[in-house]
Amino acid sequence: MVRIGVISDTHVKTLCEIPALILTALAGVDLIVHAGDFTERAVLEGLRTLGTVKAVYGNMDSGELKGILPQKALFIVNGKKVGLTHGSGGPWGMTGRIRKMFTNADIIIYGHSHKAKNQFIRGSLLFNPGRARDSFGLLEISAEIKAEIIQV
Repeated sequence: MVRIGVISDTHVKTLCEIPALILTALAGVDLIVHAGDFTERAVLEGLRTLGTVKAVYGNMDSGELKGILPQKALFIVNGKKVGLTHGSGGPWGMTGRIRKMFTNADIIIYGHSHKAKNQFIRGSLLFNPGRARDSFGLLEISAEIKAEIIQV
């Protein structure tokens, strides 16, 4: 089993501005996934001190972050395909737009809306941890996928 801590939309300048509950949880997982809108590189670098990080940039991220992070990513965890993007546009139809980006992913992680979501749609788990000051997510991937949104 692989445990993944998922955050998005931190919108802070330094790691210490992220709620302590989230940082404690992230320090105990196998992989940290950030779905964009760090705003500053220091947050990315801070997360890397806690563990391995997979991340994409969001619309509010600095030019520096947009230069070093991809807009979307696809990777495999314990045999499951994981799509990662920030998301864009208005909230109406967002899950449909994101679902189309990763047609064969088992899990699609995204942010942007600041609203947590944990729902299977057409065979894929669409997972948004919500805004980091409000919530974060934990995924456990083995033969099955277990997903949880935790309120801060």
